[in-house]
Amino acid sequence: MKLSEYATYDGIGLAELVACGEVTTAELAATAQLASDAVNPQLNAVVETWPAEDAPTPGSTPLAGVPFLIKDLAVAMAGKRTELGSRLAAGNVAGADSSLMARFRRAGLVTLGRTATPEFAYSTTTEGVLYGATRNPWDPARSPGGSSGGSGAAVAAGIVPLAHATDAAGSLRVPAAANGLFGLKPTRGRTSMGPDADEVFNGLAVHGVLSRSVRDSAALLDLVHGPEVGDPYTAPQPERPYAQEVTRSPGSLRIGLVTQPWGGRAVDGAVLDATLRTARLVESLGHRVTEVSVELGVDWEEFVLANARLWSTNLVTWIDGFAAALGGPVDSTTLEPETLASYAYGQRVGGAEFVHALAMRNSVARAIGRYFTGHDLLLTPTLPELPVPLGTYAEGAEGADGLGWIRQVLHRSPFTAAFNVAGTPAMSVPVESDPASGLPIGIQFAAGYGREDLLFRLAGQLEQAAPWALRTPAVWAGAQQTT
Repeated sequence: MKLSEYATYDGIGLAELVACGEVTTAELAATAQLASDAVNPQLNAVVETWPAEDAPTPGSTPLAGVPFLIKDLAVAMAGKRTELGSRLAAGNVAGADSSLMARFRRAGLVTLGRTATPEFAYSTTTEGVLYGATRNPWDPARSPGGSSGGSGAAVAAGIVPLAHATDAAGSLRVPAAANGLFGLKPTRGRTSMGPDADEVFNGLAVHGVLSRSVRDSAALLDLVHGPEVGDPYTAPQPERPYAQEVTRSPGSLRIGLVTQPWGGRAVDGAVLDATLRTARLVESLGHRVTEVSVELGVDWEEFVLANARLWSTNLVTWIDGFAAALGGPVDSTTLEPETLASYAYGQRVGGAEFVHALAMRNSVARAIGRYFTGHDLLLTPTLPELPVPLGTYAEGAEGADGLGWIRQVLHRSPFTAAFNVAGTPAMSVPVESDPASGLPIGIQFAAGYGREDLLFRLAGQLEQAAPWALRTPAVWAGAQQTT
């Protein structure tokens, strides 16, 4: 199979070729490796590849035989390294599959490697010391976002049609927006963090996927959702498969429009214009859009402070665990400055302060939940700016403590984190781009707890009304001559 042909298919399309015998799983895996060889040197999105281990029965699932990549964090594949983008965890090898990895195997995906992440996923750009900066395929001088930036760049460049991602404050939706992809953050409890963790970042983090088509994301969520024994959260079971929702009419939805982020930072003109164009598109599809003000439940500084306390105290346990297991020191030889500063900050957080941070989570969840009693969805920009040049996050971060670093991260992505705190689903849809630069612009839609069905219905409708599949980045496996 030629790369120019391979890169035009989404995951379901490739699985259909396998099911009807036009290509084999082995041929697809070999082509994906060629795609990685062709474009990854320009992007640094994939940090390790390995030969295909699984040979699923063709046609056994909608994604059987599809090449796949996992993020270097939060999912463990037996016998493979899981290093969390950190020198402290370098060489760490998983002893067994995590619950989600086992479900990826049962879904028929053929996992061929792992993708770059910032150290301990503690940023929304992917510029780590261990493997170096990952570059955006639309403009290699710019960031692909993070913390699932490696997955985003790999999917956007055509290495694989979909890849694993996580999201604790926007880490899936940010790279979806930066790379022109579809990315849906599921409801808290929709996918399992087991067996080694009951929750990550006190329930703020979830697993998901980045894809080029809505139907791929829906099909994979159908195959992997649901609790494992001992999980602390159980999201409501969907009424029907999400794959069916993609082609189901959403009816006339009540959608609130928010163009100014919590925290009050400015939104770039190109992003604001794209958001307003999307609002008009949504209205033309029969939905009712009204400008709204959504209360966060706490003021912005309290929100930032509480997130910093939750994130940093969790970070302390991760770092201490890897230091004890692998024998490495906790200092500048193993950790990046922002991580080390956040570790020190987390060590100073007291028990009462931690409990107050959990109370913030409750306040935000109640406030966001009240909004969805009167509206079906919320529409915002995913990011307030176009993908930023590499190095932007480091500007002004010198000497910042853990609170200062989280303030910087949330300043760069102020629209996304509230839905992690609330536990509600949200998606970034690549319906727009900047006319001047051609860079993608993601538009975020959020729904009430457990209502991924509404998001998939609208996403399917938007994909038909404003198709994005033919837009390809400057670094694109489909443009290579390799056969």
